[in-house]
Amino acid sequence: MMLSSLVVVYVMFMCFHFSLGDNYVLDDKSGLGRTFDGIGGLSGGGATSRLLVNYAEPYRSQILDYLFKPNFGASLHILKVEIGGDAQTTDGTEPSHMHYENDENYFRGYEWWLMREAKKRNPNITLIGLPWAFPGWVGHGKNWPYDFPDITAYYVVSWVIGAKQYHNLDIDYIGIWNERNFDGKYIKVLRDSLDRVGLSHIGIIAADGDWDISSAMIVDPYLFDAVEVIGAHYPGTTTVIDALKTEKKLWSSEDYSTFNDEVGGGCWARILNQNYVNGRMTATISWNLVASYYESLPFGRDGLMTAEEPWSGNYVVESPIWITAHTTQFTQPGWTYLQTVGHLKNGGSYVALTDRNGNLTVVIETMTHDHSVCIRPPLLPFEVTPQNVTFYLKGSFASVSQLQLWKSRFDFKTKKPVFFQKLDPVKISDGSFTLSLDVDEVYTLSTITTAQRGAHPDPPPSAPFPKLYKDDFNVRNPQFTEAPDFADQTGVFEYFINLTDPGPHVFTLRQVVTQRPITWVTDADQTISVIGDYSWQNITVTCDVFIETAKTGGVFIAARVDKGGGNVRNSKGIFFWVFADGTYKVTSDIKGETVLVKGKSGPSSDIWYTLSLTIKGDSTSGMLNGSPLWKSGMVSVPKNGWAAVGTSSFELAQFDNFSIEAE
Repeated sequence: MMLSSLVVVYVMFMCFHFSLGDNYVLDDKSGLGRTFDGIGGLSGGGATSRLLVNYAEPYRSQILDYLFKPNFGASLHILKVEIGGDAQTTDGTEPSHMHYENDENYFRGYEWWLMREAKKRNPNITLIGLPWAFPGWVGHGKNWPYDFPDITAYYVVSWVIGAKQYHNLDIDYIGIWNERNFDGKYIKVLRDSLDRVGLSHIGIIAADGDWDISSAMIVDPYLFDAVEVIGAHYPGTTTVIDALKTEKKLWSSEDYSTFNDEVGGGCWARILNQNYVNGRMTATISWNLVASYYESLPFGRDGLMTAEEPWSGNYVVESPIWITAHTTQFTQPGWTYLQTVGHLKNGGSYVALTDRNGNLTVVIETMTHDHSVCIRPPLLPFEVTPQNVTFYLKGSFASVSQLQLWKSRFDFKTKKPVFFQKLDPVKISDGSFTLSLDVDEVYTLSTITTAQRGAHPDPPPSAPFPKLYKDDFNVRNPQFTEAPDFADQTGVFEYFINLTDPGPHVFTLRQVVTQRPITWVTDADQTISVIGDYSWQNITVTCDVFIETAKTGGVFIAARVDKGGGNVRNSKGIFFWVFADGTYKVTSDIKGETVLVKGKSGPSSDIWYTLSLTIKGDSTSGMLNGSPLWKSGMVSVPKNGWAAVGTSSFELAQFDNFSIEAE
């Protein structure tokens, strides 16, 4: 028999041999299953929490409560964050703690803050760090982090040490390189590097892609010892026999990535159960934690909840929050799955967990195919129909007299769903109970009595990005290194104190990445940060600019920018460039290849200039220092898009007094 067939037989046996007809046994006397490691969310990969930090109080704290506060909302057990690498990693760039080899700053970005806030609400939350990209110096100019494994390990271990030293954060697990080839030598070097500095308690997760590393671990005992958790992405609820053979922890270390409407909630409900039922995975982590980035960037609203309007304060507690609560509010990492888990006769699945101290939690889902499709992988057809099910409590659970009952019902016909509703407890009669299950439902039955459907007052109503917007960056002691609402798509733009300028430009925004990073996707060759409302058409963008690179430097302001994320290098729009050699040009692409206007303007480096770009209808014009410089019609230009600032290469440059007037 083929090995893959053996896996199917093994899983089917484990799922079905404790059920008979519509009767199911929950029993711990014949042994237990694997240890449960938790349900989590992923911030990063990339810049998915970018707008969250800009929310005013109390709304920011309310969002964090729905994510992390125990017995309130999602009550997450795990927070996984990106170790920023200065490169585009899906919806933006996240800054590195070491832009350069001799540079260390453990206050850049917002992941430190997010981990602190999570720990504040749940001191027991598991923290994980994973790189998507690396600063260019790590690869000595090559787009590859493994040629110098000692340097890469030093870079990652420094992040772990900085988390503890500067934020009192104890990191529990570290990954290798998101969804890229693993390198066995590097993993062993990383393990040794952690051990040498007293961090032997930190586990390594590998390889955050497919299951292939499990085969390598079987034949390499040193690699086997170095890896604590085998983590796969979007496994489709199944694993492979080599992963099972290792007897290591198996995690779906990134999953979901689905639009967070009710179908997305159904996807999440199905995989939370079936990742264990089918694949023996004991943790599932959602990409992403919270959809807090511009919705027109790639994978808009693929989070457990939505918080994409800091300017209005509006946020939406989506269905995946309450689906998560069905598991997280009734279990904790360290609980154990029963061996009696599986599929229901008429479709759906059930899992059961215990704390080994008499508590029991059962989670049942009956999601239909079309109402639980995830973004990936493809989902094979299956049927689910209404059914009555009877569960028999055996072993140490035979004395249980009642179970708390919580229910969610997706309603795709009348659009009146009910999520995480507490019902009357279920009485146990003669050691059993019976439920009538409809399709597209989720139930939790538990001895745990502390669960709550937490609620804050409704947030303010949704509103578009302000049509009049100004930022002079005059923040002496900013809480975060990035200016509000700017979403870096290539490069990193940070608050900067310009000590050499005694005039009006002491506090500015500066692009600081001067070497192309080890990229995860194909970043642009230029740097760019976008801002605003993607639907904007007629607009004036004004900004003071300062070129720091003599002769070859250049900067731009832009409008109607139509692409970000992994497509950023193909962005179209109107880009108004000025260069240190005294020239300017206007292009309809970030590459600067499709030139609409060009000429001499006189700018040079180390002098402040004011650029202004106006688009109205099919015409566009630009001013330099308040005087008209050019005017042009537009051909093959996007009809709408973001405003933006940027540089012509990875170079230092400053921006100040940024403003937008949109119609």
